Amino acid sequence: MAHIDPPGGRRPAAPSAPTAALARCVSVEPAKFAAAHWGRTPLLSRADELPNPAGFTDLLSTTDADELLSRRGLRTPFLRVAKDGELVPAARFTGGGGAGAEIGDQVLDERVLELYAGGATLVLQGLHRTWPALIDFARDLGAALGQPLQVNAYLTPAGSQGFATHYDTHDVFVLQVDGRKHWRVHPPVLPEPLEKQPWGGRADEVSATADGPTALDVVLAPGDALYLPRGWLHSAQAQESSSLHLTVGVRALTRYALVEELLALAAEDQRLRATLPFGVDVADPDAIEPELTETVEALRDWLLRAEPAAVAARLRQRAWPAARPAPIRPLAQADALAALDAGTRLAPRPGLRWQLAPQGEKVALRLFDRSITLPAQCAPAVRALLTGQVCRVGDLPGLHDDADRVTLARRLLREAVLIPA
Repeated sequence: MAHIDPPGGRRPAAPSAPTAALARCVSVEPAKFAAAHWGRTPLLSRADELPNPAGFTDLLSTTDADELLSRRGLRTPFLRVAKDGELVPAARFTGGGGAGAEIGDQVLDERVLELYAGGATLVLQGLHRTWPALIDFARDLGAALGQPLQVNAYLTPAGSQGFATHYDTHDVFVLQVDGRKHWRVHPPVLPEPLEKQPWGGRADEVSATADGPTALDVVLAPGDALYLPRGWLHSAQAQESSSLHLTVGVRALTRYALVEELLALAAEDQRLRATLPFGVDVADPDAIEPELTETVEALRDWLLRAEPAAVAARLRQRAWPAARPAPIRPLAQADALAALDAGTRLAPRPGLRWQLAPQGEKVALRLFDRSITLPAQCAPAVRALLTGQVCRVGDLPGLHDDADRVTLARRLLREAVLIPA
């Protein structure tokens, strides 16, 4: 079918994969979502307001969930089971894998059936690492948000509720796949909680707030989506039939992460490493007061000299490993290595975060799990490859001949920085 350009001779550009992934989760423009909702207030998006009104079955269907539970050799912790607000011990639904599988924690489908038929909720965890459609979706959505994330699926029998009212220490997108689920959302008892501030430590406050008026009381139908910032209380109950929904958990970086990294770097300051006075009584506030005053002064002086580049490097080491790039195919990659020549076409590994930085007479290619040192003259070629400006090995800029270009391409292919185009 021929494409017809609109007046002016240009077609509107298709949305990028990250933009399209976010658009599946929220019914407002990204800028409005960032300004009005991100980290602030919930957002309900109905199926007819989203670009895929058919829903989310392309990401994970009930048939797919059955496949995972029965034929994929699933192990803990990739499955959790909850009933009456409590987690079911894994020993009740796992066991030996049979001949040739010398493990004792494979999910047993018969036990899963027994628990699910008895009203238990099944939680398929880490689907951003195990299910192809969600691997790709999570990578694209993570790129749009600039944050690492995880994807779980919740299968709840009709009329059941897996967990009592609680809050999460990460933001979530709830994507209703199948069935209907009644969500009750209450304001936070602790706005923007950190990971080390889980709801269990405030159970009485959570319970009291859950008995009060709701901020949102809705039933999600297939294709609906709900965004909840961290800290917002919520509970969910399946309605007249079983329910399947996806929960995308976003592990947001916080200002407290900056504080943690600043304090880690503060170990470089000798004044802050100084020993407290001999024999000081640490239980005596009067004895500690002068030391505290001097420490605060030293810390203030050091913070004023803190280098943003040093903090950024530590944040990179914290965040990048939590968001893996697209999987590679080791066998196809090995075949491409064997056949590599100047005519080979290569592409950047999707979702790969990278940074190219000078390092004396060399250049460092920083990745999510390591740093690769290369001759400085390779920098233009590496940048051209990873930005998609060129894909044919023989077209790489900055190198003397095809032998050098092939050598560089082979290194980057072997390091899984590039993939066959």
